Amino acid sequence: MTSSPDIKNLGGRPATGQGAPVLVRMQPDLLSALDAFATDQGDPQPSRPEAVRRALADHLRAKGYLPASADAADHIDGTG
Repeated sequence: MTSSPDIKNLGGRPATGQGAPVLVRMQPDLLSALDAFATDQGDPQPSRPEAVRRALADHLRAKGYLPASADAADHIDGTG
């Protein structure tokens, strides 16, 4: 795929070439809660996909499914 010079790169998370894309439909109340979570994350506010990754990682750490160590960040950024 080639990029067109008239299409502006909107930034976002850099592609890692790793990880599986996951499509999730959310009801309005859950989406509002996610947006509130993202807003509370500070500046710069994370994108919705990044907010989902952070919320999921927080939950999985709290439940013991994801290590609480610094290495757990690797699972979020796609390098682990």
